[in-house]
Amino acid sequence: MLHAVIIAGGQGTRLWPLSRRSQPKQALKLIGDRTMFQHSVDRLAPLFPPERVYVGTSAALAEMLQPQAPHVPRENFIVEPSGRDSGPAAGLAAVHLLHRDPDAIMVMVTADHYIVDVAQFRAALAAAAEVANEGAIVTLGIKPTFGDTRFGYIELGAAQQIVDGFRVYESAGFREKPDQKTANAFFDGGRHVWNSGMFVWRADRLLSEFQRQMPESYEALVRIKDALGTPEAREVLEREWPNVRKVSVDYGIMERAANVSVIPVEIGWSDIGSWGALLDVLPADENGNVAAGRLLARDARNCYARSDRTVALIGVEDLVIVETPDVLLVCPRSRAEEVRELVRQLEAAGETEHL
Repeated sequence: MLHAVIIAGGQGTRLWPLSRRSQPKQALKLIGDRTMFQHSVDRLAPLFPPERVYVGTSAALAEMLQPQAPHVPRENFIVEPSGRDSGPAAGLAAVHLLHRDPDAIMVMVTADHYIVDVAQFRAALAAAAEVANEGAIVTLGIKPTFGDTRFGYIELGAAQQIVDGFRVYESAGFREKPDQKTANAFFDGGRHVWNSGMFVWRADRLLSEFQRQMPESYEALVRIKDALGTPEAREVLEREWPNVRKVSVDYGIMERAANVSVIPVEIGWSDIGSWGALLDVLPADENGNVAAGRLLARDARNCYARSDRTVALIGVEDLVIVETPDVLLVCPRSRAEEVRELVRQLEAAGETEHL
């Protein structure tokens, strides 16, 4: 049976100062009147009924997110004792699914992506599930619109089959975030797609990759699985969780996984990775400006402004302005990714009141 797991960890530091430890990116209303997490839940229906939607997250975030999706059963929130990146999150979700359904096919998505063509997204997942049921690990690759250095890439290998109109390719390897020259070459060559971080696999197939690539992590996950449904489940999880290697699913599993397939898709995808990215997905005025709040602009172009107060701009372009009650951020759009460096600076200085 097909199950969806939404990974809802991380702090979204590149969207500081709005995204904070107490209110991270996935809990924010960045697009419309729904939070990023709610968008993620909404677009899974009707392919996944609420009882087959799971959320991998922390205890604090579970308390915050569960009221935002009250139709998802509380027991479907898979709580991690501590954040150990997406690899352990995927492994823990897999053992929970196998505890309930030994034949579970697991769709792994994240809580902070934005997708325009939701119908095409669901159709791609259904096609990927058919391929995964045959034993492959499947990833959705985003057809690039330019040579972007912010994303990892996947090289398309030989064509394998067509499933429900979607072309399926063998993966010829994952590529780390490239420099600009390499990204341009990837785009021009037409054989690379952006790594979306969305995966489809049989839950037991994922565990077999843990067993092959990270045997100590696999043994810990099996002990966690064996304890599920018993009074010792929480104690075993707390004891074994540090034995699961802290690593992303890309580095820990995908780069060396066997039998990986890629389905290229065009679904209007964005990971909303920075303030500048919102300019790409939100409706803009005739000068390319986007405002969350009131904006007065004269000869201003391609700016993003978010404030409870009126923002007035004259003769500027490509700026990001974000105001919260305690912080005002102003930066060029081209340097919006550097916001996380400010967060690291605050962490190093122990200035937790702004985190």
